[in-house]
Amino acid sequence: MDNPNIDNPNPKKEEYVIILDYLKFGYVNPERPTAHGKPIAQAIGVDKFTLIEVTPKEGVDLDIHDKVYIGSGKRDKVNRVKGLLDFENLTATSRIELEYAIKEIILAHEDIYVKFFNEIDSLNIKMHKLELIPGIGKKHTQMILEERKKEPFKSFEDLKERVPLLGEPVDMLAKRVRLELDTTTVKRGKNKYYMFTQVPSRHPSNRKKRFNKGRGRNNRGRGRRPNNRGKKPQNKPSSENKE
Repeated sequence: MDNPNIDNPNPKKEEYVIILDYLKFGYVNPERPTAHGKPIAQAIGVDKFTLIEVTPKEGVDLDIHDKVYIGSGKRDKVNRVKGLLDFENLTATSRIELEYAIKEIILAHEDIYVKFFNEIDSLNIKMHKLELIPGIGKKHTQMILEERKKEPFKSFEDLKERVPLLGEPVDMLAKRVRLELDTTTVKRGKNKYYMFTQVPSRHPSNRKKRFNKGRGRNNRGRGRRPNNRGKKPQNKPSSENKE
């Protein structure tokens, strides 16, 4: 199980988002500081924590932490989904509100994330997937595995009571989600895996796919030097033979 959304592990797109920041006059344009742009909002999806830009309907102001519908059909507040948003393009306000929004989403879907602790399997022989979550070590992992054999965890509180010194599960999960969303740093070791979010479009593996996609049959040989092996060199007339 790679994603905690057990009941809907692979949603095609987000249907609801939580507003992280609302810019009534759009982004500041350094070339035209006095110009006002169109309203835009930065948001995070509640299914796979997808960072998204949306524009509100005319006459509608969006509030931070509003949960709004962006799916197909009639929308009451959002006019258009502009597209995906890179972590590095989040505003200062969005970065501050991001962790609060992630925790809010996790708490609203407590049953799904408790089920995650009850069913998550091993990554490999040497490391369990639970160890990818900040604050959970091998001792915690072993205790969680032993306790869930006795009886599945019923809530976050039940998890904390039965696994002493574990810490706050919501905070741990939120830190992992934020780490996966952050595309500003190179991820190595435990940080290179994606359990709660989708692999970002700027991930190195996706860049490689896009690069190879353009190297089809029609592009073979482009940029290569011509192969002149086996051909006799042509004798060019020297300047002494010219009249």
